[in-house]
Amino acid sequence: MISVYTPEETLFDNNGIKILKPLRALIHKEDNGEYYLDLKDRIEYLEYYKSGNIIRVPTPWDKQCFRIKNISIENNKIEARAYHLFYDSENYIISDSYVVDMNCNNALNHINTATDRPSPFQTISDVPTVHNYRCVRKSLAEAVKDILGRWGGHIVRDNRKIEIRQEIGQDRGVSLSYGKNIVSIKAEEDWNGVCTKIMPVGKDGLLLPEIWLSYREDMYDIPYTKVVSFEQNDINPEDYEDAQQKVDEAKYKEALINNLRIKGNNYLNENCVPKVNYTINEYLKNVSDVGDKIYVRHPKCKIELMTNVISLDFDVISQRVTKVEFGNFKAGNLSNLIETFDGKIKEKVDKKVDDSTANLRRELTEATQVIRDKLGNSYVVFEGDKILVLDALPKEEARNVIMINSGGIGFSKDGINGTFDSAWTIDGTLDMQKINVINMVCDIIKGGTLRLGNNMNQSGIMELYDSANKLICQIDKDGITMFCSDGRTIKINAQDGFVGYSADGNKIYWVSENEFHMRKSVVEDEITIANGLRFIPINTDSNHGIGIVAMV
Repeated sequence: MISVYTPEETLFDNNGIKILKPLRALIHKEDNGEYYLDLKDRIEYLEYYKSGNIIRVPTPWDKQCFRIKNISIENNKIEARAYHLFYDSENYIISDSYVVDMNCNNALNHINTATDRPSPFQTISDVPTVHNYRCVRKSLAEAVKDILGRWGGHIVRDNRKIEIRQEIGQDRGVSLSYGKNIVSIKAEEDWNGVCTKIMPVGKDGLLLPEIWLSYREDMYDIPYTKVVSFEQNDINPEDYEDAQQKVDEAKYKEALINNLRIKGNNYLNENCVPKVNYTINEYLKNVSDVGDKIYVRHPKCKIELMTNVISLDFDVISQRVTKVEFGNFKAGNLSNLIETFDGKIKEKVDKKVDDSTANLRRELTEATQVIRDKLGNSYVVFEGDKILVLDALPKEEARNVIMINSGGIGFSKDGINGTFDSAWTIDGTLDMQKINVINMVCDIIKGGTLRLGNNMNQSGIMELYDSANKLICQIDKDGITMFCSDGRTIKINAQDGFVGYSADGNKIYWVSENEFHMRKSVVEDEITIANGLRFIPINTDSNHGIGIVAMV
């Protein structure tokens, strides 16, 4: 039964204002992606397809609600797209909140209670990873996506319940074979990274004693063998120093070898099978949700490839899954990346956008446009020992050049024979004459000088928060301001020097040139003046007062 409700409905304990019988009702659901309902109906039911109305439909995941957004009319038919009720979270804004050392469940709960008005959503997660996250002027939906990206996992949307799970879907024993129970199929396969035998190479050319690592070399009719280099910066020689602070070379080398073996085996496990994506436009029995496992018997491979459902289409009227996309990877898309940037620019915060937000929007728009403008004017040349990305052919006429080789990535604006004044080298060094970062999130910054602010004081603010997400210190163009728990503030700047203020803004102590002023003073032990005079409080059974002692 498909029911329609008014926009303000929250209980859904009745059949709504109308039972609908649309001509089409198709749900599209993606793992960590879009989730919407497409409807088609006759024109006489137009009054029920108002933007904001809620459609509730039966699904394999219980009854789910979708809010109508877009409507179009052609001849005597209505078409409407309704988005899952989860997307209502776009209308709840978090002005500024800081998640500190929390697992995913606590992080979700924290941001869900930090919205501008009480959130109607419930949140839960079983992801144990602990992270930090600063959320500034974002919707609840954006914050959930940020947490999903940082903590990992899969989002589960169940009406107004938001979950992030480590694993989703089930293993229902679905197995497919080429030419048997899969005939009409669209396949995308990438065999470039496949390997079943590798020679791992570690720090300073380190090799394993056994030289090679293998993973079922009989999996394929032809061998897939590679030499693979691994970074080992996570093994620090300082951790293997003896009592004299000298590195125990034997223990250090043993640690490097063990680390290299682990990384090599992990690489084999991840790359012993091709990266595949399949799409079937037909009913597939026993598949009912994203994340479900599907085993594929590939003619080139002697084992079954284990894949997961990435997206599906569910026909509400026939109660069948009509289209399934499954695989062991999800290919990236540059246009999707650009649209993501565009979406982040259009934040639904306040209509009064401050100068910093306006400049961020402009810079993101310009960066996006640069990518778009160059999509059709770039050329890639492979020369054996290097790859060149050029803005013109032949290569001698190119001005903007990116060169990639075993040493790293270099950037030149003076052609292939010019100076590569920006580079990202293989040892992890980022060598840039100028770096302009629009937005950066990190846990630790190490360096010599941190320079903030300019004549407009754009991005010239440093803030420090306590574990309760309360601002305790701010550094900006006006100096240093510290905020006390009782409302008092302390300011240090070039103009006023050192000043303490009461909660109502009055000076209570300050420094003026070489003098220290205070409205009240309490001295517990004594006052000494210029090493010549001491004021000592006297508090005995017979005397109460101050003793004055001249110092010799």
